[in-house]
Amino acid sequence: MNFWAILLLAFAMSTDAFAVAVCKGVALKVPRFIDAFKVGLLFGFIEAITPALGWVLGYIAVQYVERWDHWVIFALMLFLGVRMIYNSFKEEECTADEPQSGSLIMLILTAISTSIDAFAVGIGLALASVNIAFAAGMIGFVTCVMVTIGILLGKKIGCLIGKKAELLGGLVLIAIGILTLYQHLVL
Repeated sequence: MNFWAILLLAFAMSTDAFAVAVCKGVALKVPRFIDAFKVGLLFGFIEAITPALGWVLGYIAVQYVERWDHWVIFALMLFLGVRMIYNSFKEEECTADEPQSGSLIMLILTAISTSIDAFAVGIGLALASVNIAFAAGMIGFVTCVMVTIGILLGKKIGCLIGKKAELLGGLVLIAIGILTLYQHLVL
């Protein structure tokens, strides 16, 4: 994977966190940059750790699946992409309460839930022999930026755009899976 593919992957991985951030921003009266940035850092950190953990598992498994690793990558990206597309069409209320006690724990749990797909992507990155430090760093950085922007723009753009971003992210993941399969079977 080259720089642009990893950057595109990072944007795709951040779309579900962006959608959550937009919904959080909708509920805030006046989101402050520093608060949005702190949430962005939390989401970015967790989103960077999970593909690294997945990569470790994938690195261990690579010797067992090396013959058909491109099929595994394709299947993971297809599954995650379809899941994100499906979630983009689900009707969910886009509201969030003002921060309350325990909100840090809820933020952490939300960040973990939006980064589970990054764990599976990390497995695929190991099979594709990608530099995980760079890829995880890029995923974390882009997620931090996207979450910060999502919170700040939540009131203005509403939840509809967040769902469309998740749809686009799903399509990008499917495209990366198809490209990986094409490169291994045709080139």
